[in-house]
Amino acid sequence: MAKRVRIRCINKTDRRSAHERIKNVGGLNSDGTRWKLSVKKTIRDLESREWEYYVEESGVTVEVILATDGRHKYIKTTVDRIQPDNLLSLPECP
Repeated sequence: MAKRVRIRCINKTDRRSAHERIKNVGGLNSDGTRWKLSVKKTIRDLESREWEYYVEESGVTVEVILATDGRHKYIKTTVDRIQPDNLLSLPECP
C-alpha cells in the first residue's frame, strides 16, 4: 500500500509555463518537522507507486498526479471544481 502525504507548500521558479513553475513541494511530518522534495523526486515517487501525494483545501482532498505535455513530466492535481491551480496556489515553503 502506498504511503499518503499531504503537500502543504511549494517553491516556484521564474518560468511562465505552469508545468515548469514548481521547483519543490513540502509539508509537515507527523512530529511537526518540515519536509521538502524536488519535483523530480516527487515524480519518481509517483512513478514508483510507493507514495501518493494530495492537497487539501477547505476540507476537500484532491490527488496529485503525474502528467506529461509530450516533452516534460510534471505534477498537477486532479480536477476538483474549486480552483484549477491547487498546487500553484499553495504558500511558499520556507
